[in-house]
Amino acid sequence: MSTSRSVGKIIVGMPTSDGAGVRLRRIVGRPISLLDPIIMVDEFKSDDAKDFAAGFPDRGFEAVTYMLAGFMEHRDNNGNHTTISEGDIQIMTAGRGIIHSEMPSSDSTGLLWGFQIWFNLPRSCKMMDPRYIPIKAAAVPLVIDQIRGSRTKVIMGEFNGHTGPALGVVANPQWLDVELPSGASFHTSIPSLYTAFVYVYKGVGNFGPLTNQKVLKESQLGILDCASGENSVEAYSPEGCRFLLVVGAPINETIARHGPFVMNSQAEINQAFYDFETGRF
Repeated sequence: MSTSRSVGKIIVGMPTSDGAGVRLRRIVGRPISLLDPIIMVDEFKSDDAKDFAAGFPDRGFEAVTYMLAGFMEHRDNNGNHTTISEGDIQIMTAGRGIIHSEMPSSDSTGLLWGFQIWFNLPRSCKMMDPRYIPIKAAAVPLVIDQIRGSRTKVIMGEFNGHTGPALGVVANPQWLDVELPSGASFHTSIPSLYTAFVYVYKGVGNFGPLTNQKVLKESQLGILDCASGENSVEAYSPEGCRFLLVVGAPINETIARHGPFVMNSQAEINQAFYDFETGRF
């Protein structure tokens, strides 16, 4: 039997800057057990190149970036150099260590807008080799529900028989970009014990069962409750909205984090700093 999850908690994204000085809206920014395996959720949206920074290290997680507008140039110390644009995706596995930059493309102007989510790596994979995978927008399936009216881009995971092109992330999450025109609705089944959230980045939407709907506005994230084994997601928008749905299986491991290093103990964090400072990334 399908039972819809309710919105258990609403988080408002707050403007901030990360350790490298990048200006963004951080929706999730610390190891919250409710969002395991998701470490961080950022929305970046700026037309000022000074809001971005170059050359910073990462270890112990995987970062997936999804572009809505503009041109972003990626470089790293493994020799990767790629530009991604509207609708494109990139997977960057930090693993044992990577030094990289994400900057507006030098020959582009205008708005740079997108999302980056950090997915934790389990202890057994923390020191895996770093990698970088760019994915073009043309590879992203668009699923149109002729009955409910929703339009869903499948970034990661499976949805209605379609598989997203961002494959190989160890946490094996699902990430959908859903558009609801005025009066449209959305439904999907998800595992009852998985972490899940929705994030509205345009418009207003109603989420949850008819008996307990919550309204989410632009820049609000709703954590979907699964305390009673609820196994589906329901959404409706009388005015139209766009939102992200992200679902993942908890890793259930202790997390130690300092800036761009996400490990399992403080000793491992100290080692990460030492390795970076001594040129071992």
